[in-house]
Parts: sequence; structure tokens; C-alpha cells
Amino acid sequence: MDTFRIDEIARRLLESVPPALRTVQRDLETNFRAVLRSSLAKLDVVTRDEFDTQTRVLQRTREKLEQLEARLRELEGNRAAPGAAGPSGGAAGPGGVATGPGGGASGPGGGATGPGGGATGSQGH
Repeated sequence: MDTFRIDEIARRLLESVPPALRTVQRDLETNFRAVLRSSLAKLDVVTRDEFDTQTRVLQRTREKLEQLEARLRELEGNRAAPGAAGPSGGAAGPGGVATGPGGGASGPGGGATGPGGGATGSQGH
């Protein structure tokens, strides 16, 4: 935290002390500052510059994620198009799903039969 803010908080605390106790003002002020600095040092905080930098990084990451999601939707749409040959050049199998070599709907590359895929290249799924 900014030293000016710590000094300001210490001053405000000092002003709240009754006048009879102000004779020990210097000791109180020093102790207030030490306690505030110690307490604030224990907090897991970042500077405003660090926060702004991470905000920009997060924004770029979100934009990249949106681009990749759009590309994935496009690729999935192209692959699921009925009667279309897959990028591997294989022919369409039952239900219009490409089954050729290179990871079509039933190939070793995962395709639609990989984890979470669901389709097996036959109708009824």
C-alpha cells in the first residue's frame, strides 16, 4: 500500500485519540504505522499496475478462446455436414458421417468416438 495512505490512516487514528493521551503522540504514531505496515504486508495484494497487466492478459486470453471456440464450431459443422467427405478424403458412412482413415468418426484419432464423442458412425445415436 502507498506510504502516503498509511501515513494518512495513522494520522486519522491519532486524531481519534483523546487530547489527554496526545502527549504520547509520537509513540502512538510510530506504533500505528508499524502495526498498519505489518498488517498490510501480510495481505496478499498486488499493485494497480500488476492488476491492470493481468486484466489485459485475461482479456487477450478470452478473445483467443472465443476465436478458438468459433473455429471449433466451424470445423465441427463442416465435419457433421451430411454427405460431405471428411478432410481425410474418406467416404461418408452410415448416417453421412465420414469413416475414412485419418481420424474420421471411427478412426484412431478420437473423432466422434473419442472420450465424450458419443457418435459411432451409425444412425440411431
